[in-house]
Amino acid sequence: MIKVICVGSIKEKSLITLVEEYLKRIKKYTKIEIIEVKDFDYNLNDTLASEGSLILKHISDKDYVITLEVDGNELDSIEFAEKIRLTQIKYSNITFVIGGSYGLDQSIKNRSNYKLSFSKLTFPHQLFRLILLEQIYRTFKIINNESYHK
Repeated sequence: MIKVICVGSIKEKSLITLVEEYLKRIKKYTKIEIIEVKDFDYNLNDTLASEGSLILKHISDKDYVITLEVDGNELDSIEFAEKIRLTQIKYSNITFVIGGSYGLDQSIKNRSNYKLSFSKLTFPHQLFRLILLEQIYRTFKIINNESYHK
């Protein structure tokens, strides 16, 4: 099973439609769940701590946690697929964590099993959810040796 924990919710209908489409595609390969936690707008430290506390409530001790961080490891799609394939052999749950506008609290970074970066660029977290889901779908197409447009 894959969990994607996201800070905040998507408000744009077009993004919601695309997210739902990728969730439908991914469900052909594995169970997937999106968990949204409230985003806060306090000062930096209080916001990170509040969001981090809510995120931790959705992570079990058995989860393999992949945090999305600017300073994480960069992988191409083939390497990402192999990382997911090998992780699924040892762990029944893979949990991705997408932070809010300030990033992730140190408590979440400390819990992370793997820090992943899609780019040194900063993406809006609502749009990044779609990008992550597309890459998860691509991963399962690669793992199953199925064609997918490049």
